[in-house]
Amino acid sequence: MEKGERAYKAHCLVLPYPSQGHINPMLQFSKLLNHKGIKITLANTIFVHNTIQKISSSSSSSSTSIAFETISDGYDEGGITQAESIEAYLDRFRKIGTKTLIELIDRLSGSGNPVDCIVYDAFMPWPLDVAKKFGIVGAVFFTQSCSVDNIFYHVHQGLLKLPLPPDSEILLPGLPPLQPSDMPSFIYVYGSYPAFFTMVVDGQFYNVDKADWVFCNTFYELEEEVVDCMAKLWPLRTIGPTIPSMYLDKRREDDREYGFSLFNPNSDACLTWLNAKPKGSVAYVSFGSLAELGENQMEELGWGLRNSNNYFLWVVREKEAAKLPQGFVEETSGKGLVVSWCPQLDVLANEAVGCFVTHCGWNSTLEALSLGVPMVAVPQWTDQSTNARFIQDVWKMGLKAQADEKGIVRREEIANCVREILEGERGKEIRKNTSKWKELAKNAVDEGGSSDKNIDEFIAKLVQNY
Repeated sequence: MEKGERAYKAHCLVLPYPSQGHINPMLQFSKLLNHKGIKITLANTIFVHNTIQKISSSSSSSSTSIAFETISDGYDEGGITQAESIEAYLDRFRKIGTKTLIELIDRLSGSGNPVDCIVYDAFMPWPLDVAKKFGIVGAVFFTQSCSVDNIFYHVHQGLLKLPLPPDSEILLPGLPPLQPSDMPSFIYVYGSYPAFFTMVVDGQFYNVDKADWVFCNTFYELEEEVVDCMAKLWPLRTIGPTIPSMYLDKRREDDREYGFSLFNPNSDACLTWLNAKPKGSVAYVSFGSLAELGENQMEELGWGLRNSNNYFLWVVREKEAAKLPQGFVEETSGKGLVVSWCPQLDVLANEAVGCFVTHCGWNSTLEALSLGVPMVAVPQWTDQSTNARFIQDVWKMGLKAQADEKGIVRREEIANCVREILEGERGKEIRKNTSKWKELAKNAVDEGGSSDKNIDEFIAKLVQNY
């Protein structure tokens, strides 16, 4: 079929990094492009694809007409857990991923659906080299905040020297003055997780100047100054928040969930329990799909929730459950519910939830912001300490729980932060700010909003080329 005769405007191949927190935003972006007339093929790794199929018999339940394909990371039976090291995984993924991506593009072309653009996760920059080889458009997708990307870029360029001097003030274009402890953990604790450091500092930026488009999962009004700074470097466009439409602009009634999960949620138990609680009375507690708390921190968090004397819904993943204090679930059953996973958007949208005790992963931060839920920030690693600083001091929509000299957030601190947001004066001010950001997030993705216009511009240019 000639390009002019195609039933769609253009064909994008979307490649997320293989973890829940990267797949969700890129799937949402895919659904939005698909809704606007772009054909989408989303390719997960074979292991991730098979895991999703096992958990959900209809992994594309809310994914409209997106086609799902696979590439290989070289570890088809276990993904990254099968690899001997993170370095080994990333190296093999690059080699085998490149080979299987080329085969996939050839196959799609041979079936009459040639790829016009590859949208790839910034954590894996090698798809851009493949795109250039085929002469097709390459668009990099950053799943972290623009502020965090800006910090990593300055380290990459040698403009922010490491290790950071203790007690120094860090001044970077587009950002407020920051302390070393506000930096992403790979920067603050120099030498920690060297493979991830290499990936986020060097890998993300080594070929970014060759990308035709640079997308960031944020919205302009949230990070105006830093977006303006980075847009001088690259064709940067904000396209977020990438959250299902029915929680934001409500323009697409079929878009109520991400549609992919690597975990089984206890949906009915969570929502039935919440529906019986008064408005704004519950602290929802979740540390995402990856964070692992030490036993000591789990104990302090648990007793802090109990001591706050408020209702709490706490997500403790199955492999973390053994760290719960002995007898905790039974002892707190009058006030609390502990579940292994839950539908986070439905929980945050429930009016019983008055605050979110979070690790401050970027997806969780954007979800809370978009649904107007105040946060108690308990950052663990990667970009979370930077997000926590912005949550408290820049966007003023939460409190950062302070850790002691051993890096543990004690029970008194947890209890005080939860009480302050649910019952205190600062909580009232924070709730006002959360309402403001909720409205701005909705406006950004609604018709004619900043993110909506950027996506339309991308589509128009893509169609123009073909």
